[in-house]
Amino acid sequence: MTFGDRLREYRQHRGRSLADLSKATHHHRSYLSNLENGRKIPSEDLARVCDEVLRAKGELIAAARGDTVSKLDQTPWQTAELIQRMQASDTTAGTLESLHSTVEELCCQYNHRDALELRQDAHSWLQHVAGLLRRPVGLKAHADLLVAGGWLALLAGCVEYDVGMRTAAESTRTAAMQLGLEAGHPEIAGWGHEMTAWFALTQGRFRQAVDAAQRGQAVAQSSNVHVQLIAQEAKARARLGESDLEAVLENGKEILNHLPYPDRPDNHFKIDPAKWDYHAMDVHRIAGDDDLASQYARAVISDNITPDGHVLSPMRVSECRITLGIVAGREGDLEQAVSLGLTGLKDGRQSKVHLRMIAGELEQELRLRFPSEGPVSEFEAALRAL
Repeated sequence: MTFGDRLREYRQHRGRSLADLSKATHHHRSYLSNLENGRKIPSEDLARVCDEVLRAKGELIAAARGDTVSKLDQTPWQTAELIQRMQASDTTAGTLESLHSTVEELCCQYNHRDALELRQDAHSWLQHVAGLLRRPVGLKAHADLLVAGGWLALLAGCVEYDVGMRTAAESTRTAAMQLGLEAGHPEIAGWGHEMTAWFALTQGRFRQAVDAAQRGQAVAQSSNVHVQLIAQEAKARARLGESDLEAVLENGKEILNHLPYPDRPDNHFKIDPAKWDYHAMDVHRIAGDDDLASQYARAVISDNITPDGHVLSPMRVSECRITLGIVAGREGDLEQAVSLGLTGLKDGRQSKVHLRMIAGELEQELRLRFPSEGPVSEFEAALRAL
């Protein structure tokens, strides 16, 4: 599907007219109409602006690149040509650029691709990077390879934790931190701290999660991971029962507003306004602000469903449905609470450890409010089976 087709789909899906889009993007209505009809090709900057305005999660950016690069390789991590270049190469700039593109594509698969398959691909590419590092290369090429290895290790560690491989995930996280520090890359090191905070949060060690988040913020200030670390800190503080969480959230949002909109917002290691809404939803739910939690949950669900009904991030949508289930339970609607909870547990790609934490919070609400009702037992059985 062309950029113009996707632009029209998303504009209509979001209920925006061409005049609305013209005002939001500062481009003339007739020019936008020409884009939709395929008479004009968008610049990369305009595609990014349209993607941000219509909250298309990188789909419009990808469509624009597809229009301008006729033979774009959609699965570069499987390309034999690149592997051959790397095996016989002296790590030229072109080879390294292709490697970094491959790593980013893998990171963009996190939200929906099978976890074990993604881990296998990440490990395969780590082996290629390790092989290149054993060869004589220049200082810049060496640093670039360390950076690629750091991102791959972070990705592998995340999916390992998703499937319950806690020991492996911690080992991989430590390796990623070391690569980031050796490469002088504070953002990779910051994500290493973020993973520590995430692990602690989902294991109920909330004070340790706050400490890890603060250490990471000191390492990687004014970056994507800085915002993510603030979100993890706010989630942990909410579960510790602390007040004044709005100030923490405002700090994170202020930093995010000063960061450029990511080229690939679907990259797991990038933060955009829609992902921030997802984090804010969790904090407001724990704090008991049901109206805001519901508002964010519905917005995130809408952002992650394409015009043709495809779910871009099953994990986020699952958590949003469970959030709406918690709110329904608090409002006394047991049937709706259980229905939403069961749906959340059955969605596709899952981070099982994280999902158990959120679903466990719904279980606590149901036990508290409906202690002897049959549907509660049905949800508890589904949770045990997860």
